[in-house]
Amino acid sequence: MENKISRFKAREQGFFLIFEKLFNAEPIEEIIENACESRELEFDDYAITLVNGVEENKELIDSLISAHLKKGWTINRISKTSLAVMRLAVYEIKFVDDVPEGVAINEAVELAKKYTVDESKFINGVLGAIARE
Repeated sequence: MENKISRFKAREQGFFLIFEKLFNAEPIEEIIENACESRELEFDDYAITLVNGVEENKELIDSLISAHLKKGWTINRISKTSLAVMRLAVYEIKFVDDVPEGVAINEAVELAKKYTVDESKFINGVLGAIARE
């Protein structure tokens, strides 16, 4: 029997890998493999789908994020944690048909509350603007 985890946990796993990729030039496949070997982790299929999707569409995702930042802000000014959360959510909003936009945004806000220094309102605002587009 397959051991499935919740979608939130899968998103959290994806977030960790997307975050790690921000500091690591290795291909995402190697990051995943190293995490599995060195930390004895098993990643949910949905987490891997998210991570690969973000990697394949990073330029488009980042352009969407950049287009919805306040004047004077650039993507480089966003904390790495918030950027990882937003990349994951934007991928879900734009490329995953079976996840409603509101769910993707709410899950991103929950990740932000858990892992950022209260940047959840900022993330919610940017993601909401992208979803309304």
